[in-house]
Amino acid sequence: MADSQLRPPTMADVARVAGVSHQTVSRVLGGHPNVRDATRARVLRAIEEMGYRRNSSARALATRRTRTLGVIASDTTLYGPASTLFALEEAARAEGYLVSTVSLRELTMETLSEALDHLSEGGVEGVVAIAPQRSAVDALAELRCPFPVVVVGSGTGDIPSVTVDQHLGARLATSHLLAAGHRTVWHLAGPEGWQEAADRAAGWRDTLEEAGVEPPVMLRGGWSPLSGYRAGQELAGWLGRGLTAVFVANDQMALGVLRALREAGVRTPQDVAVVGFDDIPESEFFAPPLTTVRQDFYTVGKRGIALLLELIEGRAPATTARIAIEPQLVVRASTFPYAAQPEGVLH
Repeated sequence: MADSQLRPPTMADVARVAGVSHQTVSRVLGGHPNVRDATRARVLRAIEEMGYRRNSSARALATRRTRTLGVIASDTTLYGPASTLFALEEAARAEGYLVSTVSLRELTMETLSEALDHLSEGGVEGVVAIAPQRSAVDALAELRCPFPVVVVGSGTGDIPSVTVDQHLGARLATSHLLAAGHRTVWHLAGPEGWQEAADRAAGWRDTLEEAGVEPPVMLRGGWSPLSGYRAGQELAGWLGRGLTAVFVANDQMALGVLRALREAGVRTPQDVAVVGFDDIPESEFFAPPLTTVRQDFYTVGKRGIALLLELIEGRAPATTARIAIEPQLVVRASTFPYAAQPEGVLH
């Protein structure tokens, strides 16, 4: 068997078949304008016929660019982190970059340090960390990295970040329920330590206090339908004692709340209105369809990659870049009617 059949074709092989120099093949691959059209066509035809693939390692040595970005993720079984990861990968590919992803069970100083070392050895030019917990952002801030790092999912700390405005989303949800005629709004929050949960709880509390309403006791869940179901059983016991509306910190927990209320004979929205957060694809098929706050994960991913590339190229300040994406309230049947429906509310 010929040697050319034992190894992948090289640039020299392409040059030989096309009848040109090695430098001419390099110019064609690099998109250099000073190549005759006929010559360029002959080189491209040879590349296609031989199945030549450019050596990315050699190119990286020559240009000092690997065209690879790193992503650190955890809790990708949850809708938010999973959707953010997909959006980041799509946005990176659109910019001509490959993505190297490290998925961690938990984000600690040790695991983050190991992940950054791994990605550094792989030659990434920068890293996006999906870090919804405050402790993870604090750990990243203390770690010294040889490349730029952008955080998505949390806007705290001194690290450049892209996040949905969670506080605003909670305000939209709470204000919507107050406008519907509810005297107060209960809240089922996410777990301790999650910045998103803290921001949503703060937005709920601030909106009530600005309306002159004393916030009720806040319940806390674990993002899962089961935790929502258990909280819903507790909430059902407050029916007749001021409970008419609940803002739930994510749609999965809201699903559990709806079931628990239904099993207790509580009607939604006639007896208790429910608002979720995220607008997962299934939320419009809940019984009843769920009013919720939509997060634009596509834009988070696109802006996150764009910010990272700006940092890599020195076009953005390293410590002051903060981008907040506005959420959107999506009104469905789980919130009306309670009182007379306010005018101007879109369904």
